[in-house]
Amino acid sequence: MRLSEVKKSLENVQEVRFVLPNGTFVPVHFHVTEVGVITKNFIDCGGTVREEKVVNFQLWEANDFDHRLAPQKLKNIIELSEKVLNLQDAEVEVEYQQETIGKFNLGFDGVNFLLEATQTNCLAQDKCGIPAEKLKVNLADINKAATTCTPGGGCC
Repeated sequence: MRLSEVKKSLENVQEVRFVLPNGTFVPVHFHVTEVGVITKNFIDCGGTVREEKVVNFQLWEANDFDHRLAPQKLKNIIELSEKVLNLQDAEVEVEYQQETIGKFNLGFDGVNFLLEATQTNCLAQDKCGIPAEKLKVNLADINKAATTCTPGGGCC
């Protein structure tokens, strides 16, 4: 989800709620403690130099159980961050403390913001010799084909 999509979504909700991948909600008394831009400069295993930029939200919860972040307040924080940090309309990632700091992609279901699990991947599979995924065949279908063979048909 891009930053502009987050801002647009905030115009249509009564409260800001984040849902973890397992379906549980981030407690409603969370804070957005940081809005920033993260730039990652790296070289992949195939030797290609890359740069990625994401807008980052950090969620945190404290013992102030009466805290609630209103949609307009979060939108104001984002707009200030855009001005001060010159944020671009990039993809948003969210950090949230669990056993360790989790990093999530962000989605929206029309009511709640969804913290979506992220995965690692090889960006240079063609250079690393990673084989293409093998075609999965249902063994029952192979049996059907075998029973339609005729002598001398070349299928056996």
